[in-house]
Amino acid sequence: MKTIALAIENFSMLGGGAEFLASSLASKLVERGWEVHLFGLSWDGEPPGATFHRIRIPRLLPSWVKMLLFALRHRSMVKGKGFDVVLGFGNTIFMNVYQSHGGVHRFSTSMKVYSEANSFLRLLKRVLIACSPKDKTRHWIESAPFRIEPRPRIIAISEMVRDDMASFYGIDKGIIELIYNGIDTDRYNIGLRERLRGPLRASMGLKEGDIAFLFISYDLRKKGIAPLIEAAARLQKFGTGRFKLVVVGETPYPTLLRRIAWLGLEDTVIFTGPTKNTGEYYANCDVLVLPTFYDACSLVVIEAMACGLPSITTTANGASGIITNGKDGYVISHPPNFNELTDAMKAFFSRQTLERMSKEASSTGQRYSIERNHREMLRVFHEVAGGSSGAA
Repeated sequence: MKTIALAIENFSMLGGGAEFLASSLASKLVERGWEVHLFGLSWDGEPPGATFHRIRIPRLLPSWVKMLLFALRHRSMVKGKGFDVVLGFGNTIFMNVYQSHGGVHRFSTSMKVYSEANSFLRLLKRVLIACSPKDKTRHWIESAPFRIEPRPRIIAISEMVRDDMASFYGIDKGIIELIYNGIDTDRYNIGLRERLRGPLRASMGLKEGDIAFLFISYDLRKKGIAPLIEAAARLQKFGTGRFKLVVVGETPYPTLLRRIAWLGLEDTVIFTGPTKNTGEYYANCDVLVLPTFYDACSLVVIEAMACGLPSITTTANGASGIITNGKDGYVISHPPNFNELTDAMKAFFSRQTLERMSKEASSTGQRYSIERNHREMLRVFHEVAGGSSGAA
């Protein structure tokens, strides 16, 4: 029986993108007969066939010390245990397979800081981040796969991340495997519209022919809510057509609400709060808009497209690599420009364009299934396990 060790802070099928992907991968490995060991701070019990090893970190320590202790304690718990595969997700310093779910930290940080509109405060943030122990610790841990020998197999979750790794660490991108994130296509598909579309639209005040632009995030600022609100104001001003902006996730912050009021968008922007059923919103909305300042590879974009929502996002989202401009969505520049975003959103007021791009989006999204992701990941694991007697 082949053995594998996975490490992430929290293993949960109900967690965020990285947590869900790690847990679902562990489930597939158990199903395929692997001996699976999970190393982390917490575990929700899935999959039941895995063995969980708790990494104990004192709660009151500074975040950078917690990060460092997690990496060091993981190494001491795993090294020399003879695992065939040790998979790292960017938070450990010992592995023979590396798959970062966060991209290159220095690049992601430099892009996210553009969410601060004030140029002086943006510069101040850059300086403070560069001087922070947390930034230096994260960089030291993240760069481990590129300095240890023998070098682990490196997997990028998007073309953007692969390019960033090759550029930042000065390596040939040909040695980096490209395996895009995957989604549950049985759960997310265009059939949701037939089953769920209607009642939710009515409850949100959407009338026949209205376009519902969907934005999903639990970090409104960094995912681009500000330029999206400005674009919505211009659409309303131009009188292009009737629409609503449906914002799912984080509670709006006060300055955002004041800006919405000043722009006269109180009846246009709908804040739903958090949800555990994003599928219902995919079924009842028409276009996903995520003008993010950075995403290694947003699962929301892939899910929405699989459900038939053409998607608009930025070049700083790895998921933009699956979008073909004008065919199944639009990719705008970074930092997101509200005029460019307005133009992309305007295209969907043509019912013919929306229907055509909806079909194309569904076809694209369905190609990125979790089954495909698991199949390609297991191929790498088998190659690594077959080429050595175990991780040292």
